[in-house]
Amino acid sequence: MTSLTDHPTVRRFYELAPPPGPMAAVPDPVELKRACRELGADDVGFVDIERPEIADQRADILAAFPRAQTLISYVVRMNRESVRSPARSVANLEFHRSGHEVDDVGHRIAAMLEGRGIRAMNPAMGFPMEMDRWPGKTWVVSHKPVAVAAGLGQIGIHRSLIHPRFGSFVLLGTVITEARIATPAPQPLAFNPCLECKLCVAACPTGAIGAKGEFNFSACYTHNYREFMGGFDDWVENLADSGNRYEYRRRVSDAETVSIWQSLGFGPNYKAAYCIAVCPAGEEVIRPFLQERAAYLRDVVRPLQDKPETVYVTPGSDAEAYVPRRFPWKKVKAVGNGLRPDSIDGFLFGLTLIFQPGRAKGLDATYHFTFRGEETRSATVCIKKGTLEVKQGHVGKADFSLSADARTWLRFLAKETSLAWAVLRGRIRFRGSPRLLLAFARCFPS
Repeated sequence: MTSLTDHPTVRRFYELAPPPGPMAAVPDPVELKRACRELGADDVGFVDIERPEIADQRADILAAFPRAQTLISYVVRMNRESVRSPARSVANLEFHRSGHEVDDVGHRIAAMLEGRGIRAMNPAMGFPMEMDRWPGKTWVVSHKPVAVAAGLGQIGIHRSLIHPRFGSFVLLGTVITEARIATPAPQPLAFNPCLECKLCVAACPTGAIGAKGEFNFSACYTHNYREFMGGFDDWVENLADSGNRYEYRRRVSDAETVSIWQSLGFGPNYKAAYCIAVCPAGEEVIRPFLQERAAYLRDVVRPLQDKPETVYVTPGSDAEAYVPRRFPWKKVKAVGNGLRPDSIDGFLFGLTLIFQPGRAKGLDATYHFTFRGEETRSATVCIKKGTLEVKQGHVGKADFSLSADARTWLRFLAKETSLAWAVLRGRIRFRGSPRLLLAFARCFPS
């Protein structure tokens, strides 16, 4: 067997290899930006891995790419009229086509850097991604805060990035590289392009965006992502629970079944992106809104508002009450959203995602939770004036206290065991009025 040092590839490497030493930083950030634009990016910015704005992402980024030094944030424009179309096939085609372009641009940028001897990695633009982490964080990089730190825009009240020139009609990508790019740290955009015109509030079919800028995550998620992630999980369980074709048809319409097939065959179909579609912010976007406002409302906003469609809601949620009140011509269908925690940490974090301010109206209570067994945790949940606060440990005086075996509590949340069974066996204990437990449950339908 030939020794490693005698192998032709190894010999050739040492013949051509430069002297060992530290890798040089990219010498010209202006040239690198130009190269990224030539490779398809419509705008580009750089973010150092040590920037405080992405501190909460640093561990995940380094786990995926331990040599990370700089994040190259970039945007790709979408075609506005396609996104605005009430025909979901048109809008979804644009999202998918532009999403593939973002991934292609990231691939080309990473390949260009690799060709210069600089290691780089391009995580996926969208999700699902790392689904073994479900229902936790299933992506490598959160592109929005990176783009904000890179000075490419600010987050509007619809929770999407608004680019100062292209508005909301952009998709985001990030390339992670080992290069230290020699440029002054970019500053976030000095103003927010969001006009706070509230058109996103008016167009959202689920009421997920409040008039004061508040956001109901589960209302948006349950409807918009009905055909993938947790919504697909719920559909599969509907299929499994149906005793025969007739029961399945009572649960799921033929149109819903073939729509699921379309999502599986073509790519996950969003049910709505109306908040982006109606957004007039951005230098290239704003003219019709300023100069022809009546026509803008007639041609862009009202077709989405007036569209007859099925809106998916969680039973007992704020959205279930909102849709028939605001859009009585739209059909409401109550469904599960698949947001079942698989850990106590997931349960505590998930409370912030599924909290329903409307259902919490009139409730003013502090809850202490103590978990034992496989996971040992203590936490405080405060609900007051339609707001939620979750704290580690027991803080303040509790109006209601609950102690539970961690695994039993998660099985109860997944409807795999009953509360009565768990209480009788001492797996769950509580102190305080049962009415407070019922009131708590009303705030977190899933």
